[in-house]
Amino acid sequence: MSHADTPLANRQAARQDDPQLKDRLNQVAEKITSPAFLSGQGLGNEIGFWIFDYPPEHELQVREYLTFLEGVLSRQHSELTVDHVNLLRVLRDYLQERGFLDKAIAMQQTKGDAALLKALRGPLHMDKFAPFLIRHALSEDPDIILLSGVGSVWPVMRAHSLLNALHGRLGHKPLVLFYPGSYDGQSLTLFNRIAGNHYYRAFSLVP
Repeated sequence: MSHADTPLANRQAARQDDPQLKDRLNQVAEKITSPAFLSGQGLGNEIGFWIFDYPPEHELQVREYLTFLEGVLSRQHSELTVDHVNLLRVLRDYLQERGFLDKAIAMQQTKGDAALLKALRGPLHMDKFAPFLIRHALSEDPDIILLSGVGSVWPVMRAHSLLNALHGRLGHKPLVLFYPGSYDGQSLTLFNRIAGNHYYRAFSLVP
């Protein structure tokens, strides 16, 4: 096994990583490549949406892990099509395509967040954004979808609204949302501070 394939928990990092989070992250690859996960076994009629929540102060640790995970999956599970979607990049591309990006930046700078949110409420309705994400950020037939960047797009976009919009569009494709906050199986609390949005249609990936 090469150095790049060794578990992230065994690699030295300059910053102070969370050991408990490392242990949980190092279970992700095995979990999402298992036949039970890929087939949705044991979920009944529920769609295979999963959430990996983590302390928001360890965002950089999770970002590093996702880069590591993509490399491992590419080398060790090349038979799988894994799409990693960074929501901030997709949001940028979406606004750029619709001619809103420069206007949005200028409005935020001159009129503030409240005015920007009001102006984007219509263009960023999930009935418009979710189809764009599927068309532009996903492969034709992905085996696994990984979503990240939730904290970077708040408050312009809310995770529970996006997941609700994707439910009816992705069928039973397994999707994992990496969430900087907490999920108790019934509600999402972003950054462990912002009041939880009731959401019970996903499973905890690694409790």
